[in-house]
Amino acid sequence: METFADYLATIDQEDHRARTEEVLNWVMEKFPDLKTKIAWNQPMFTDHETFILGFSVSKKHLAVSPEAAGITHFSEAIQKAGYDHTKNLLRFPWEQPIDYSLLEQMIQFNRLDKADCSTFWRK
Repeated sequence: METFADYLATIDQEDHRARTEEVLNWVMEKFPDLKTKIAWNQPMFTDHETFILGFSVSKKHLAVSPEAAGITHFSEAIQKAGYDHTKNLLRFPWEQPIDYSLLEQMIQFNRLDKADCSTFWRK
């Protein structure tokens, strides 16, 4: 969590900070081989130097970005789980529980889909 400590300290609302820390810890425990980094002022997870997942905090939600390909692939599941999304991110409202199963599937999808990717972002 050391990588994300400064970022977490910038989250003013204590419950939002705690929820964000909980989710980041879950990813690190579930996928210990993913690398952590802060880029574009956001916590990110990478695999072999390619982007897997990023997070950002807003007033109403914790946003998760698996890139557009991840959103497209999981669009129906996201809606079925009761979440909103844009082309590039999924929104976990603060007042709703996190669907960790969906998050796990997104991470696994990106790791498999980008196994041979040699760039940070998909091309």
